[in-house]
Amino acid sequence: MKKIKQLQSLPVLNSNAAGIDIGASFHVVAIPPDRSQESVRTFKAFTGDIEQMADWLVRHGITTVAMESTGVYWVPVFEILEDRGIEAVLSNARDTRSVPGRKTDVNDAQWIQRLHACGLLRASFRPDSLIVELRSYLRVRERLLDYAASHIQHMQKALTFMNVQLNLVVADVTGVTGMRIIQKGSTALK
Repeated sequence: MKKIKQLQSLPVLNSNAAGIDIGASFHVVAIPPDRSQESVRTFKAFTGDIEQMADWLVRHGITTVAMESTGVYWVPVFEILEDRGIEAVLSNARDTRSVPGRKTDVNDAQWIQRLHACGLLRASFRPDSLIVELRSYLRVRERLLDYAASHIQHMQKALTFMNVQLNLVVADVTGVTGMRIIQKGSTALK
């Protein structure tokens, strides 16, 4: 209780700060209590609802929002807020979980808002949008290469089951020669 009293006496460094408790199916958003009669609202996790949330935040003069990094659920929220010109701060959950007794999403959102308003949350590293895009392409490429290797192993296993020892004759079963032999063999079976 003493820790909560100390936090309430801390100066507010950013009066335009909001906090979001990110969830899989809905997000709970808290803005400063003096901004609206309804200072805590819940929005569903669909794109249209997140856009409504961003509009609501802009209408109430919010310029920065803090949220916890929960799985990947934060990504669309982060991107939509940034598109609206709101500084999105992704914080580590360890930085916000230090107070016992916060059992509801509403309390979590209000706590995050208060910590952010007092400047007590550190932003996690988030590369700029071009790096994020490049990283996505590289991850997809890596996944496709893994899939290709797996499929080649399946081909080689199928050839072995049929006692076609192509790997003993050709250096690369998936090379031009190997694929030509496999295609000729498959058309001959039809």
